[in-house]
Amino acid sequence: MPRGQKSKLRAREKRHQARCENQDLGATQATVAEGESPSSAYLLFGDRPQNLPAAETPSIPEALQGAPSTTNAIAPVSCSSNEGASSQDEKSLGSSREAEGWKENPLNKKVVSLVHFLLQKYETKEPITKGDMIKFVIRKDKCHFNEILKRASEHMELALGVDLKEVDPIRHYYAFFSKLDLTYNETTSDEEKIPKTGLLMIALGVIFLNGNRAPEEAVWEIMNMMGVYADRKHFLYGDPRKVMTKDLVQLKYLEYQQVPNSDPPRYEFLWGPRAHAETSKMKVLEFVAKMHDTVPSAFPSCYEEALRDEEQRTQARAAARAHTAAMANARSRTTSSSFSHAK
Repeated sequence: MPRGQKSKLRAREKRHQARCENQDLGATQATVAEGESPSSAYLLFGDRPQNLPAAETPSIPEALQGAPSTTNAIAPVSCSSNEGASSQDEKSLGSSREAEGWKENPLNKKVVSLVHFLLQKYETKEPITKGDMIKFVIRKDKCHFNEILKRASEHMELALGVDLKEVDPIRHYYAFFSKLDLTYNETTSDEEKIPKTGLLMIALGVIFLNGNRAPEEAVWEIMNMMGVYADRKHFLYGDPRKVMTKDLVQLKYLEYQQVPNSDPPRYEFLWGPRAHAETSKMKVLEFVAKMHDTVPSAFPSCYEEALRDEEQRTQARAAARAHTAAMANARSRTTSSSFSHAK
């Protein structure tokens, strides 16, 4: 290709890129101006994507359909919040208007469609590529790809407890990663792990915000708000009661025990040893804060407790490293001494 044509082609590409960046910025500003709350975990899904056959789209219960809600999913009991509260009628009216506005935004419709698409890829265990996301979902709105992907990823994080990360920056392949640091060898299968992680992170948040032990009825009250019921099979979590009271307990993520001296018997949930090992109070509080579209410091008492926990963990890691180094030095001296005597 002649040099002049190459220069024109590069100039055209730069103009197109600048146009996309400006459109992305405008879309983001419009989203903020409308006061949307795209980071609610429990009201993610809208209509079925146009490009996916109905038979291949995951069945989504009514409680998970519609626009993000301003309702607090995890209501703190022991941890106070700095956020002001208005009357219930005002909240309902505001949420209704917000939901209508949310649905009308074309960018939000793409976010919903991409969440559907990612759920389908998760269920079928198929690779996730940028090309497929643009081809089947984003299409002519590819200038907004980064913004749509960012918001869809946030929804997946809050609903399933997973991060969507680019694993191949050359071919633009993406994969899901659990928010837990898997330190134990006896992990579950991928099919079980991702949905349970989402349910677990929610449960851990309820427990932490209720003073590190949560009555069973308080946990299920929050789950019910999210369309998860103890006596109904869930399209992601299967049998929620079994997952909460047996599976996660057997895996030592949760403890499920009778409240002392309760008559009739009542039960409560606590963090299990594996939860303490694979996550932290700060990580869980960050997860809760994201569900409320706020920051961890909005829950002062819990935030202070999480900071203390982080400091203790740092000290424990430092002590463990010092112990390991001392043991290594001792072995080295013993080996050197044995070698000298052998001579």
